[in-house]
Amino acid sequence: MAGVLGHAHRRLTVGIVATIVFIAFEAMAVATAMPKAVPALSGMPLYALAFSGFFTTSLYGMVLSGQVCDRRGPRLPYVGGTALFTVGLLIAGTAQSMWWFIVGRAVQGLGGGIVIVAIYVLVGRAYDDKLRPRAFAALSAAWVVPSIVGPLVAGALADHLSWRLVFLGIAPLAVVPVVIALPSVRRYDGPPVTGPREQRSRSWPAFAAAAGMGILQVAGTRADPDGLWLAAAALMLLVPSVPRLLPAGTLTFRRGLPTVVAMRGVLAGAFFGAEAFLPLMLVQQRGLSTTLAGLALTGGALGWAAGAWFQGRPGLRISRVALVRRGAVFVAAGIVGASTVLIHGVPVVVAGMAWVIGASGMGLAFATVGVLLFEFSLPEEQGANSASLQLSDALFSITLIGLGGVIFALSHDRSGTAGPAVFTVIFAVMAAVAGFGAWVSGRLRPVPTGRGNAEPAAVVDVKDTK
Repeated sequence: MAGVLGHAHRRLTVGIVATIVFIAFEAMAVATAMPKAVPALSGMPLYALAFSGFFTTSLYGMVLSGQVCDRRGPRLPYVGGTALFTVGLLIAGTAQSMWWFIVGRAVQGLGGGIVIVAIYVLVGRAYDDKLRPRAFAALSAAWVVPSIVGPLVAGALADHLSWRLVFLGIAPLAVVPVVIALPSVRRYDGPPVTGPREQRSRSWPAFAAAAGMGILQVAGTRADPDGLWLAAAALMLLVPSVPRLLPAGTLTFRRGLPTVVAMRGVLAGAFFGAEAFLPLMLVQQRGLSTTLAGLALTGGALGWAAGAWFQGRPGLRISRVALVRRGAVFVAAGIVGASTVLIHGVPVVVAGMAWVIGASGMGLAFATVGVLLFEFSLPEEQGANSASLQLSDALFSITLIGLGGVIFALSHDRSGTAGPAVFTVIFAVMAAVAGFGAWVSGRLRPVPTGRGNAEPAAVVDVKDTK
């Protein structure tokens, strides 16, 4: 059987993997350069917003992309999202104030949210059940080169030239994958063969949720009564809108698809909530340069790719539920291990080693959750369910990164430096969330109802996906 690089799939695989390469390079490079960029713009109290602003707008982009993919196909979201992502890089790279920098990150997030859902729909349409785990492994492997090159290049640019080049250097290259993949993307464009699913528009709930999350992040940066009013306004937007954007039962971990979607958020929130503060911790607490602090992220990306490769191995007799549970345990262990370098007698290299363990758990669990999503989805639901998966990722990530930002904003001194106790609390919260994910992962197994996406078995042997 031809694999994901066989003649029928080669151009599409190369194109979508190349897209992830540039998104990954941006993520790795920006995370590395952030400790330089934010102080240069006098924006340390808004440090977390530089990350959560990206996730906030990506939430709306995901919903929009899911609807367009189910109704018209993935081509328009794939091309349009890439264009927005590129514009966001240019805005951030030329920003003269912290708020303009956040605007650039927000535009990047909108484009990134649109693109990633389109890629998931393409994976669902182009690759059958036997190839899909390998396709997800290939997407994870796309992080390897950026993980090696990204932090080194970004750190060198930020330390010796300008952090702005980290953004402006990526922008011209971001359109290359579209040129590669577009001929193949056209073959999978259009509504699904079963016809688009009748569904209510989720644009307004998505807009309300995105606005609410944005306001909540701003509230988290204020230690005054106005912050409480902003938080209350955010909750008024979030409480009615979020449940309409996710499968029923997601927030209560109902068995089957709802828990699949929820687990994506739990894992992402815990891991990215810790990763957002890992380079800053190493720079402020252990005196590392931006370049050396970024190397911890390099090891993490390599571990992620290794975990994704492992879950796609032919003949591996481990249930999908067990893979997700083990992944969550590894994430919790990695976060705890990385935080031990706050003890100055612990070698700094321990943080990098721990992050490899945590990221390998993400590779195991993230790819597996993606496979389970399509097992539980009808063709006409793939766009909406892919959007829900990414929405869960964004919502939990925004919330937990924002929570970390609140802890940091309320505790650092005027110079923007926080003590070890602040980072200890942030990492403890994220580790606890990952541990909760390991505990609740058994609910990935659905109760068969004979209805649509609850029908497939949640526990499958990887050998059956050859």
